[in-house]
Amino acid sequence: MVVDEAELVRKVVAGDRFAYERLLALHLPSLTAYVMRMMANSADADDVIQETFLRLWTKGQRFDPARAKLTTWLHNIAHNLVIDYFRGRNRLVGEPIPDQPDEQGGPAQNYTHLNLRAEISNAMMVLPERQRSAIIMCYYQGMSNRDAAAVLDVTTDALESLMARGRRRLRSLLAEKT
Repeated sequence: MVVDEAELVRKVVAGDRFAYERLLALHLPSLTAYVMRMMANSADADDVIQETFLRLWTKGQRFDPARAKLTTWLHNIAHNLVIDYFRGRNRLVGEPIPDQPDEQGGPAQNYTHLNLRAEISNAMMVLPERQRSAIIMCYYQGMSNRDAAAVLDVTTDALESLMARGRRRLRSLLAEKT
């Protein structure tokens, strides 16, 4: 079943809780993944996610389906809230992210996988925010370069440059570990 998100947003603006819950179910997983990768503190990440969806409820009339997809609009809100969070703490580099063991495989495989994921997560948190955002949106979130560029308010060429610099820095940071 195809969902007309613009219609659901119009219903949310009119106070329809069912439409709001539907959009929440559709977008909460990807926004949670994005914000959790950007921030190390899960309580603060929860606050950002909650504020993002509160803005959908209170400011949904600002969404223009002719300008962006809903996921892009919501990621833009979340991105700006993350930036505000970091600026409020006078830093745009996050703290290392604790990781969870993989449920698949044996203990040795889990240990190796966990260490690799932790090294990548820690290296990601060292990247400048815009490079980290570009990489997370395109590689982890599966956003197109065009949509990620819209969230970051840059051209597609600038986004690709951010990702290239971020990948180079990641390779350098991970090479230092070996």
